[in-house]
Amino acid sequence: MKAATVVGIILIIVGIIGFAVGGVSFTREKKDVDLGPIQVSHQQKSTIPISPILSTIALVGGIGLVVVGVRGKASS
Repeated sequence: MKAATVVGIILIIVGIIGFAVGGVSFTREKKDVDLGPIQVSHQQKSTIPISPILSTIALVGGIGLVVVGVRGKASS
């Protein structure tokens, strides 16, 4: 598989996730107090929003790269 096809597939997946979910969420643990054996921490949820415009660009670009990768493979 050509590199253009792989990148195209990744962009298509990112575009679909952007439309379906609206972003990527993750949880991380953040330390508040660290006094030797005593530690106080909390979990913080963060979201990286993906704009619908960026999702569209990723989807169209990914489809274009997959088409270029397939055409390049067919002519070889």
